[in-house]
Amino acid sequence: MTANFLPVEIDRVTPVIIGPGCLRRDLPSRVGVRIWVVDMAPGAHWPYVDHHDVQGEDILVVSGELIEDEQRFGPGTFLHFGPDSSHRPQTKTGVRLFGFNLHLPSGRG
Repeated sequence: MTANFLPVEIDRVTPVIIGPGCLRRDLPSRVGVRIWVVDMAPGAHWPYVDHHDVQGEDILVVSGELIEDEQRFGPGTFLHFGPDSSHRPQTKTGVRLFGFNLHLPSGRG
């Protein structure tokens, strides 16, 4: 049996600093699919409004608590942001989440 897989230790992936207390780690994926992990420190606010194209965005809260429009979401919560949506996440306790979206080549939507 030949294993064709790539194990990734998330905390070893070099983070991209998005803003104060907001880090993103981009994970390997398939063509057309983008997957990342975001860590937000306690009290952090996403530094800008996150606008989505026609593909939208999906998020899975892994630990901590995410706040969206004054609603609080804990571990195991899956959030689906539809086409042309926007949001500005924040957290009081800190949060780790996985994000997913489609990334189509230019001109395809």
